[in-house]
Amino acid sequence: MANKSSFTPEEWSRLVASPVVASMAITASDPGGLWSLLQESMSSGWALVEAKQNAQAAPLVKAVVEDITNSETRDAVRTSFQAQFKGSQFADVKRKAVDELRAVSSLLDAKAPDEAAAFKSWLLSVAQKSAEAGKEGGFLGFGGVAVSDAEKVTLAEIGTALGNPAGSGAGLAET
Repeated sequence: MANKSSFTPEEWSRLVASPVVASMAITASDPGGLWSLLQESMSSGWALVEAKQNAQAAPLVKAVVEDITNSETRDAVRTSFQAQFKGSQFADVKRKAVDELRAVSSLLDAKAPDEAAAFKSWLLSVAQKSAEAGKEGGFLGFGGVAVSDAEKVTLAEIGTALGNPAGSGAGLAET
Protein backbone atom coordinates (compact mmCIF):
# COMPACT_ATOMS: atom_id res chain seq x y z
CA MET A 1 0.00 0.00 0.00
CA ALA A 2 1.42 3.38 -1.03
CA ASN A 3 1.61 6.22 1.47
CA LYS A 4 3.56 9.43 2.05
CA SER A 5 6.82 7.52 2.56
CA SER A 6 6.45 6.02 -0.93
CA PHE A 7 7.07 9.45 -2.48
CA THR A 8 9.69 12.17 -2.33
CA PRO A 9 8.57 15.40 -0.58
CA GLU A 10 8.13 17.11 -3.97
CA GLU A 11 6.12 14.18 -5.36
CA TRP A 12 3.93 14.09 -2.28
CA SER A 13 3.29 17.82 -2.56
CA ARG A 14 2.15 17.27 -6.15
CA LEU A 15 -0.26 14.54 -5.06
CA VAL A 16 -1.68 16.67 -2.26
CA ALA A 17 -2.14 19.60 -4.65
CA SER A 18 -3.72 17.50 -7.41
CA PRO A 19 -7.40 17.85 -6.36
CA VAL A 20 -7.03 21.64 -6.33
CA VAL A 21 -5.23 21.48 -9.68
CA ALA A 22 -8.14 19.45 -11.14
CA SER A 23 -10.58 22.08 -9.91
CA MET A 24 -8.40 24.91 -11.24
CA ALA A 25 -8.40 23.37 -14.72
CA ILE A 26 -12.20 23.44 -14.77
CA THR A 27 -12.45 26.99 -13.44
CA ALA A 28 -9.87 28.25 -15.94
CA SER A 29 -11.61 26.54 -18.87
CA ASP A 30 -14.72 28.69 -18.58
CA PRO A 31 -14.34 31.41 -15.99
CA GLY A 32 -17.87 32.50 -15.15
CA GLY A 33 -18.94 35.28 -12.89
CA LEU A 34 -17.76 35.79 -9.35
CA TRP A 35 -20.40 33.49 -7.81
CA SER A 36 -19.59 30.65 -10.20
CA LEU A 37 -15.87 31.15 -9.63
CA LEU A 38 -16.34 30.93 -5.85
CA GLN A 39 -18.51 27.82 -6.08
CA GLU A 40 -16.08 26.02 -8.37
CA SER A 41 -13.09 27.03 -6.25
CA MET A 42 -14.72 25.78 -3.05
CA SER A 43 -15.72 22.46 -4.58
CA SER A 44 -12.23 20.95 -4.23
CA GLY A 45 -12.30 21.75 -0.52
CA TRP A 46 -15.65 20.03 -0.18
CA ALA A 47 -14.27 17.04 -2.10
CA LEU A 48 -11.50 16.77 0.48
CA VAL A 49 -14.00 16.87 3.34
CA GLU A 50 -16.16 14.28 1.61
CA ALA A 51 -13.20 11.94 1.04
CA LYS A 52 -12.12 12.31 4.66
CA GLN A 53 -15.56 11.22 5.86
CA ASN A 54 -15.91 8.39 3.32
CA ALA A 55 -14.98 5.07 4.90
CA GLN A 56 -14.75 3.55 1.40
CA ALA A 57 -12.19 6.07 0.10
CA ALA A 58 -8.97 4.57 -1.24
CA PRO A 59 -6.14 4.52 1.31
CA LEU A 60 -3.92 6.83 -0.76
CA VAL A 61 -6.78 9.32 -1.14
CA LYS A 62 -7.30 9.21 2.63
CA ALA A 63 -3.56 9.74 3.25
CA VAL A 64 -3.52 12.79 0.97
CA VAL A 65 -6.65 14.22 2.57
CA GLU A 66 -5.24 13.67 6.06
CA ASP A 67 -1.92 15.29 5.22
CA ILE A 68 -3.43 18.50 3.84
CA THR A 69 -4.14 19.44 7.47
CA ASN A 70 -0.37 19.49 8.10
CA SER A 71 0.93 23.08 7.91
CA GLU A 72 4.27 21.98 6.39
CA THR A 73 2.41 20.15 3.62
CA ARG A 74 0.17 23.16 2.95
CA ASP A 75 3.24 25.42 2.77
CA ALA A 76 4.91 23.06 0.27
CA VAL A 77 1.75 22.99 -1.85
CA ARG A 78 1.46 26.79 -1.74
CA THR A 79 5.09 27.18 -2.81
CA SER A 80 4.59 24.71 -5.65
CA PHE A 81 1.44 26.52 -6.82
CA GLN A 82 3.13 29.89 -6.82
CA ALA A 83 6.05 28.60 -8.83
CA GLN A 84 3.84 26.84 -11.34
CA PHE A 85 0.90 29.20 -11.86
CA LYS A 86 1.98 32.71 -10.84
CA GLY A 87 1.34 35.28 -13.56
CA SER A 88 -0.48 32.81 -15.81
CA GLN A 89 -3.53 33.73 -17.87
CA PHE A 90 -6.63 31.48 -17.70
CA ALA A 91 -5.70 29.56 -20.87
CA ASP A 92 -2.21 28.94 -19.47
CA VAL A 93 -3.61 27.86 -16.11
CA LYS A 94 -5.84 25.29 -17.79
CA ARG A 95 -3.00 23.91 -19.94
CA LYS A 96 -0.55 23.81 -17.04
CA ALA A 97 -3.14 22.16 -14.78
CA VAL A 98 -3.92 19.42 -17.33
CA ASP A 99 -0.18 18.90 -17.88
CA GLU A 100 0.33 18.62 -14.12
CA LEU A 101 -2.47 16.06 -13.85
CA ARG A 102 -0.78 14.06 -16.63
CA ALA A 103 2.46 14.15 -14.62
CA VAL A 104 0.62 13.10 -11.45
CA SER A 105 -0.94 10.23 -13.39
CA SER A 106 2.51 9.00 -14.46
CA LEU A 107 3.79 9.40 -10.93
CA LEU A 108 0.90 7.31 -9.58
CA ASP A 109 1.48 4.62 -12.21
CA ALA A 110 5.16 4.42 -11.27
CA LYS A 111 4.98 4.68 -7.48
CA ALA A 112 1.49 3.41 -6.55
CA PRO A 113 0.30 1.14 -9.37
CA ASP A 114 -2.18 -0.74 -7.15
CA GLU A 115 -3.88 2.49 -6.05
CA ALA A 116 -3.40 4.61 -9.16
CA ALA A 117 -6.79 3.89 -10.75
CA ALA A 118 -8.74 4.71 -7.59
CA PHE A 119 -6.80 7.94 -7.03
CA LYS A 120 -7.21 9.03 -10.66
CA SER A 121 -10.95 8.29 -10.54
CA TRP A 122 -11.18 10.43 -7.43
CA LEU A 123 -9.35 13.29 -9.18
CA LEU A 124 -11.75 13.06 -12.12
CA SER A 125 -14.71 13.13 -9.72
CA VAL A 126 -13.25 16.26 -8.08
CA ALA A 127 -13.07 17.89 -11.52
CA GLN A 128 -16.64 16.78 -12.30
CA LYS A 129 -17.94 18.25 -9.03
CA SER A 130 -16.10 21.44 -9.79
CA ALA A 131 -17.73 21.65 -13.21
CA GLU A 132 -21.16 21.08 -11.68
CA ALA A 133 -20.63 23.53 -8.81
CA GLY A 134 -21.45 26.74 -10.65
CA LYS A 135 -23.84 27.40 -13.50
CA GLU A 136 -22.31 28.93 -16.60
CA GLY A 137 -24.02 31.51 -18.77
CA GLY A 138 -26.72 32.56 -16.33
CA PHE A 139 -27.20 35.63 -14.21
CA LEU A 140 -26.85 35.50 -10.40
CA GLY A 141 -27.35 31.75 -10.43
CA PHE A 142 -30.45 31.79 -12.64
CA GLY A 143 -30.48 30.21 -16.07
CA GLY A 144 -27.33 28.92 -17.66
CA VAL A 145 -26.09 25.35 -17.79
CA ALA A 146 -24.63 23.14 -15.08
CA VAL A 147 -21.63 22.12 -17.18
CA SER A 148 -20.60 24.30 -20.11
CA ASP A 149 -19.23 22.96 -23.38
CA ALA A 150 -15.77 24.28 -22.47
CA GLU A 151 -15.94 22.45 -19.13
CA LYS A 152 -17.02 19.24 -20.89
CA VAL A 153 -13.99 19.51 -23.18
CA THR A 154 -11.73 20.11 -20.18
CA LEU A 155 -13.22 17.12 -18.33
CA ALA A 156 -12.43 14.98 -21.36
CA GLU A 157 -8.88 16.40 -21.45
CA ILE A 158 -8.47 15.63 -17.74
CA GLY A 159 -9.79 12.11 -18.31
CA THR A 160 -7.25 11.62 -21.08
CA ALA A 161 -4.44 13.09 -18.97
CA LEU A 162 -5.32 10.67 -16.18
CA GLY A 163 -5.47 7.71 -18.56
CA ASN A 164 -9.29 7.68 -18.67
CA PRO A 165 -9.94 6.29 -15.18
CA ALA A 166 -13.35 4.70 -14.73
CA GLY A 167 -14.06 4.82 -18.43
CA SER A 168 -13.91 8.22 -20.08
CA GLY A 169 -13.83 11.76 -18.79
CA ALA A 170 -16.19 12.76 -21.59
CA GLY A 171 -18.80 10.30 -20.36
CA LEU A 172 -18.84 11.89 -16.92
CA ALA A 173 -19.29 15.36 -18.38
CA GLU A 174 -22.69 14.74 -19.93
CA THR A 175 -24.77 16.30 -17.16
